[in-house]
Amino acid sequence: MTRGKRNQTAELGVSLLREGIIESTHRAQAVVCDERGRTLSVAGSAQTATFARSALKPFQALAVTTTGTLERYGLTDKDLAIICSSHQGKIDQVRQVFNVLWRCDIDPSALQCPIPEGKQSPLEYNCSGKHAGMLAVCQQLNWSLNSYLQRNHPVQQLILGKFAELLRMPGEEFISAHDDCGAPTYFMQLGQMAALYARLSSGESLDMERIVRAMTNHPAMVAGDGEFDTELMRLTSGEIVSKAGAEGVQCIGKVGEGMGLAIKVIDGSKRAKYAAAIYLLRQVGWISPSVAETLAETFVTVGKYKRLEVVGELSLP
Repeated sequence: MTRGKRNQTAELGVSLLREGIIESTHRAQAVVCDERGRTLSVAGSAQTATFARSALKPFQALAVTTTGTLERYGLTDKDLAIICSSHQGKIDQVRQVFNVLWRCDIDPSALQCPIPEGKQSPLEYNCSGKHAGMLAVCQQLNWSLNSYLQRNHPVQQLILGKFAELLRMPGEEFISAHDDCGAPTYFMQLGQMAALYARLSSGESLDMERIVRAMTNHPAMVAGDGEFDTELMRLTSGEIVSKAGAEGVQCIGKVGEGMGLAIKVIDGSKRAKYAAAIYLLRQVGWISPSVAETLAETFVTVGKYKRLEVVGELSLP
C-alpha cells in the first residue's frame, strides 16, 4: 500500500439520545480507499491503527482458496462462508463447521478455539469456522494440526504472506498479537484495512472473488439473522461485502468497484460502529435510502426511547 501524507480531519460523533437528549457519546474514525491503496476520503486519520480482529477473516480464508483445499475436499461456497464467519453458534452454523472438518477427515477435537460459556463444544465458538479452514489447509499440505495457531506455523505464515502481498509490504513489518480465539491477529492502519477490502471487492482475483461470492450468497453463515453483516449483505444483494471486527472495527467493500471502507470506534462500541456504518454508506451512495431506513430500524433505533445520531462527514484527505 502506498503510504500517503499524514492527514487529520474531523472525527465522526455518535450520540445516544434518550427522548432527544444526549446521554452518551462515542468518537469514530473512518477511511475509504481504492484498490491501489489511495485514500479517497477520511474522517479522522487514515493512519489510526488498531487490531483488525475478525475483519481479517476473509483474508485468512485466502489460505483455503489458493492452495487447492476447496477442490481436494469438495468444499462449497457455503463452507467457505462459514470459514469467513463470526457466527452465532446456531445449529445450522455449527453443522456447517462440522461439515468442513468431516470432509477433510479432521476430528473436531483438533479445534483449539475455546468452548463458549455454557456450551459443549468448540464447534459452537464464533471463530470455529476460521479454525476449521486453517486445519483444512494443514490437512491438504501435510502440516501439523497440533500447532496450527503458533505464529511461526506454516499456515499462519501463509496467511500473513497473503495480506502482506495485497498491501505490498513485507510481512515482518506487521505487529501481531493473539486474538481471543487464540489465532494471530494483526495491528493495522485504517487505511490498510480499507485498502484490503477494496482489493477484496475489486474482482481482480478469482480467489478473492470466490470469497466475496460465498459471503454475499450465504450471509446467514457469516454472522446470523439479525446481525449487521448478514442483514446488510442480504439487503444489498451482492453489491456489498461486510465483515465486523471486535472493539469497534467494521470493514466493508463495494463489490465490483474496488473501494473499501474501514471504521474504528475509539472506545470499541459495537452500537456506534453500526450506526456510523449506515450513516457513511448512505453518504457515499453505496446503499439506497430504503436500505438505510430498514437497517436503521434495528441498528439506529436501539430501544423504545433511545436512538443513535451520527454527526460528521467524510472529507478529502
